[in-house]
Amino acid sequence: MARDDKIRTRKADHLRIVAEEEVAYSTTTLLEHVRLFHQALPELDLGAVDTSTEFFGRRLRAPLLITSMSGGTGMAGAMNRDLATVAARHGIGFGVGSQRVILDHPEALPDFAVRSHIPDSVLLGNIGGAQLIEYDTDAIARLKEQIEADAICVHLNAAQELVQPEGDCHFDGILAALDKLVQRLPGQVLVKETGAGMSPQTLAMLDRAGVPCIDVAGAGGTSWTRVEMHREDDDMLRRIAGTFADWGIPTAFSVIAARRTCNPGVCIIGAGGIFTGLDAARAIAAGADMAGFARSVFLAYRKGGVSGADAYVDRVIRELKNAMVLTGARDLEALRGVPRVYTGELRQWLSDMGWLEG
Repeated sequence: MARDDKIRTRKADHLRIVAEEEVAYSTTTLLEHVRLFHQALPELDLGAVDTSTEFFGRRLRAPLLITSMSGGTGMAGAMNRDLATVAARHGIGFGVGSQRVILDHPEALPDFAVRSHIPDSVLLGNIGGAQLIEYDTDAIARLKEQIEADAICVHLNAAQELVQPEGDCHFDGILAALDKLVQRLPGQVLVKETGAGMSPQTLAMLDRAGVPCIDVAGAGGTSWTRVEMHREDDDMLRRIAGTFADWGIPTAFSVIAARRTCNPGVCIIGAGGIFTGLDAARAIAAGADMAGFARSVFLAYRKGGVSGADAYVDRVIRELKNAMVLTGARDLEALRGVPRVYTGELRQWLSDMGWLEG
């Protein structure tokens, strides 16, 4: 089977497994340990809550992003168009799946060129970190330009690649290539994990490289090593994937680490196990600028099409607004400053880092 056919088959397998198999971490995001104080007298009307925010030069009506999913499959074009339409209706951001296929097959471009479906909101391109080494910087930059994206997302997935028989395990040089891309596209690069979170060390490296936006995509949501375990024929790799099924840094800790480590101007996206508006509120209160989700909206889309995804996003936004009223937060800046405590395992993580005050 040709490499391109193998990629398409793998991407299709990923979507099927995410929809049909148990692929969640057995551990949690630890967001449940971000305990927000209930305000019985919020002195705030629901209609007065302002969830708008700036993101890559555009104004979003809510601080939410439908993050990138698998690209290069037969359903990629329809899914990209439909979810871009949903994002546009709600004034939130949308990221296409990996555009890697376009680098070798330009005829696949229409599957990703969805700007007409999301004319006024943020559209993100997407490429894997390994491809920054494989292709020159101008070729990567063109992926953004070809779909009229506001920025390009570079996804990091070392844990997943290590358990794929066709995985690209050459990770040396990604940071240097990323530095070139940031210089080539100043202010137009987002770097994201794919569900294993980010350490303070990684965050510091990205910050020094001048990355303007980071999606921590923490552990506790979809485990891509677990996804690979379900599609693996090789017994050894399947066992290794199982060993690392819960590998990673929880979302809540990753968000707090990002806010403590990075420059104040860096946009932090809290993703990884975001299913409700309360999850989003907790991530933002912990220090994120925005929240992102993928599997949850994909499942709603797979079950109910555009209307299902639309209803899901509508509910998440309403839950976020409810959480803001119940904490007395009129806008997102106020939400980041609401009274809260960190409990349980999250508190232990922070204590071990020396990050707890008092």
